[in-house]
This record gives sequence, C-alpha cells and structure tokens, in this order.
Amino acid sequence: MTRDIINVQYPTLDHTESVANICIEKTEVVPANGITIEEAFSNKNNSLFIVIENSASESLLTVKAGDAYPNSMLGDIVIELPAGTSAIQLQDLSRFEKADGSIDLDFADGFDGSIYAVAKWAGVRPTEEV
Repeated sequence: MTRDIINVQYPTLDHTESVANICIEKTEVVPANGITIEEAFSNKNNSLFIVIENSASESLLTVKAGDAYPNSMLGDIVIELPAGTSAIQLQDLSRFEKADGSIDLDFADGFDGSIYAVAKWAGVRPTEEV
C-alpha cells in the first residue's frame, strides 16, 4: 500500500509571541491508500491532534501499532468516526509511533472526508545574535 503523507501543522507566533495562528491545510482521504503523518511525535509533548472531517455516515479509523517501542505489541486500535468532525488525541504515543517518528492510519472503505494534524511547538527557539 502506498500511503498518502501529511505533515503536522504548527502555529506561528505573532511578533509579540502572545498569539499563535495556524492556516489549516486539509488533505482529502483516499481510503484505499491510508495516511502517514510524518514526524507526528517529534515534540513528545502530547499536543498532537488529528482532526478528521467525515462527510459519510459513521465509519471506522484504524490507528496502526508502531514499531519503535515494546508496547506496540498491544496492537492496532479501531476508533468509530461519527459523521461530522472528530478531533483525536492519542494518549499512549509510544504504542503507535514508528521508528521514524510517524504514525499510520487506515480508513474503512466508504469513508469520505479530509484530515489534518496540528500540534503546539514545544521547543526552545534559537535566539538572534545581537
């Protein structure tokens, strides 16, 4: 299976660093392809949200077990997706993380909708030299 790839979208702070904003880019899901979210866990701060807009009736999403940590042996997990918008936050990140930091998602046949992933940036930004 050749998966479609999306990236995590991070907010951009304004010059006062008081407000952060994200201009969301959605990806239409092709159920037969599945989705890989690249570098989904690079921040390790548990702020990743996967947002799925389901235009069809109820459907299923499979969050695939990873290959980076021992608790991936717990296996895949299947989540029911109601019609409408769902925001999913994974609590056991290491269960799903692949060695390259990505995560794989599979969608049931008949799913119709889009996906995007957002997270807050949790790193120290480089300072400018004076």
